[in-house]
Amino acid sequence: QEQLVESGGGSVQPGGSLRLSCTASGFSLDYHAVGWFRQAPGKEREEVSCINSSEDMTEYADSVQGRFTISRDKSKNTVYLQMTSLKPEDTARYYCATARQDYCSPYTNEYPYWGLGTQVTVSS
Repeated sequence: QEQLVESGGGSVQPGGSLRLSCTASGFSLDYHAVGWFRQAPGKEREEVSCINSSEDMTEYADSVQGRFTISRDKSKNTVYLQMTSLKPEDTARYYCATARQDYCSPYTNEYPYWGLGTQVTVSS
């Protein structure tokens, strides 16, 4: 069964850090771009970051540029999102998704596989 599972979410204080993991089972992430998206209550889902299959291109939303880092470990079939200097506005449910193709896209309809998400809460 093809599945994506996110982990690593939690509650942190402003300025704190978390590392999210997205692990695939039943299929390989090697030939797909993988994106991280987030959705806060009452807001639309937005792309946070993406990494292409060859790992030579990454994308970040302006709001997280310089604070978040995406990476992938093909030996573990896992993509990570290292989040530092977290802010209350980063509070959301974070989802990973695989693209149909090997390059990133900002359109959620080009990501057919999604995990169930992991909650990140930043609060003092």
